[in-house]
Amino acid sequence: MRSMMKKLIGDKAFYKMVLTVAVPMIIQNGITNFVGLLDNIMVGRIGTEQMSGIAIVNQLLLVFNLAIFGAVSGAGIFGAQYFGCKDYKGVRNTFRFKLYICLGITVVGGLIFHFWDADLIMLYLHEEQGTLALGSTLEYGRSYLAVMLFGLLPFCVEASYTSTVRECGETVISMMAGVVAVFVNLILNYLLIFGKMGLPALGVVGAALATVISRYVQMFIVLIWTHLHQEKMQFIAGAYKKLSIPGNLVWKIVVKGTPLMINEILWAAGMASLMQCYSVRGLDVVAGMNISNTIVDLFNIVFMAMGTVVSIVVGQLLGAGKMEEAMDTDVKLIAFSVFTSTVIGAILFALAPLFPQIYNTEDSVKQLATSFIQVGAICMPMHAFMHSSYFTLRSGGKTVITFLFDSVYLWVLSMPIAYVLSRFTPMPIVPLYLCVNLVNIIKCILGFILVKKGVWINNIVSDKAAG
Repeated sequence: MRSMMKKLIGDKAFYKMVLTVAVPMIIQNGITNFVGLLDNIMVGRIGTEQMSGIAIVNQLLLVFNLAIFGAVSGAGIFGAQYFGCKDYKGVRNTFRFKLYICLGITVVGGLIFHFWDADLIMLYLHEEQGTLALGSTLEYGRSYLAVMLFGLLPFCVEASYTSTVRECGETVISMMAGVVAVFVNLILNYLLIFGKMGLPALGVVGAALATVISRYVQMFIVLIWTHLHQEKMQFIAGAYKKLSIPGNLVWKIVVKGTPLMINEILWAAGMASLMQCYSVRGLDVVAGMNISNTIVDLFNIVFMAMGTVVSIVVGQLLGAGKMEEAMDTDVKLIAFSVFTSTVIGAILFALAPLFPQIYNTEDSVKQLATSFIQVGAICMPMHAFMHSSYFTLRSGGKTVITFLFDSVYLWVLSMPIAYVLSRFTPMPIVPLYLCVNLVNIIKCILGFILVKKGVWINNIVSDKAAG
């Protein structure tokens, strides 16, 4: 037992290192999600149709957001390891790759959302339920999306910079930029949604405008800081003097990164498809899920940050050739993530009935939201383990395995179960939602086996592929 505890629990220096990396991200994500909750409440005050329209669009935009995340993460595997072995030229080239691929995704995503906006939103609208007008929900969603398209570019540029800066060990500036941006978003939401201080009451359009403006603010803060601190962020020095990337590095990033990017796209598409399955049971389910996801995301910030800690810390150790230390550190990081999520999940379960009462919506929506939140709380430790396992496999460049572990699992097992249960059985939505989540127990077992076997322990930059 003492030996097991030694493997799972680190010393004070270990947790000081973990908190140094994680706390800025936890603060940033916490403030972001809390302000997102306030935004959600504001929109909910003007109507359930508006709240549902925005929820549907945000579910669609999640596919774009995670495509960007997958693109920067694929190159980021190399960036973290290059920084670990102090190859700043390699970091610079991975940064350029991120910019190019993210700009490409932005163009494609913008065209899809522009030309097929109504078709995509209508996937989630199935039947009238009382006063919830589907036609109004569609129009609110289209109006919101039309403005949000202008926020795709700053999102992609900021993600390219922020991911590289984090790989170089700097997490505070992204936290500061995020904090400023969310408060700008919050203030503008209040002014533009409700028409305060002489401004017009724009409703969902005002919510979208506030988000877009805040994204530009966040992007400029990160850009300006990075270019003013070239002595610390050495990758940015001369980053735009030479726009080419060594062909051998491009090939290696494509080989390692493409499965990761495809994984993120398919995973996001899978989550959107799961929501579509749930939406078959009515628009009140969409509204309840929107409230639940907003609350649960606020409580998920610790294990989400811990995944990033795994990718940065373990990736740097692998790049430095410290394989045994990487394994030992990874086990302790996963244990810490699961433990904290267990405590947080218990707190969330107890508080679940209180949160939906904040919203100005139907009692049926509030009851569903409470149940969905409690399911999320029960499953939080399981999701924490899966999240850390995913980032462990990714840190060593095992992107094909992560692809199979993450999105293939979702589409082969979770999605068919959700589809069959939602369309061919009378099972109520709450136990249906719980069943789909509990399927991930199998995924946890697979993750445990893969992490323990050490298939991820790999140095992918030892041959100096930076060019």
